[in-house]
Amino acid sequence: LLEPRTLAKMLDALDLRPDDLVLDLAVGTGYSSAVIGRVAQAVVAVEAEGSLAAEAEAVLADLGGGRVVVEVGAPEAGAPQHGPYDAMNLQGGIETLPEALGAQLKEGGRVVGLFVDGPLGTVRLGVRRSGGIHWRDLFNAGAPVLPGFARERSFAL
Repeated sequence: LLEPRTLAKMLDALDLRPDDLVLDLAVGTGYSSAVIGRVAQAVVAVEAEGSLAAEAEAVLADLGGGRVVVEVGAPEAGAPQHGPYDAMNLQGGIETLPEALGAQLKEGGRVVGLFVDGPLGTVRLGVRRSGGIHWRDLFNAGAPVLPGFARERSFAL
């Protein structure tokens, strides 16, 4: 997962607003969702591991996290039933953003992710415009690539 300073800088780049609906992906025990829930109107947190999702729900309930809904599912699939989203946060390294996730962003919606290429990656902020996502590089960081976010590998000569 992400180092706390990296997460803080990513969330700052998202420029979250009080009326935002945010999709938080690969949330682990829910720390990022708790932070986002203090700023945004509502958060949909997606975690693949059921035990971590249950722990996140319990922690968020103890913190009064009524603005956060925790879903067990594949982060790369998102949670289209709750969208479209104003902002999206990815909690780990990615090599590619699945089209299914990009499609869950509203026009003008923001997404932040750590694109990994080798041992180091680049955090990028994307904004959905005219049906596509336009990216801007922010800073370098590192994290393991999340399952479901790796590029398709093919053999080439």
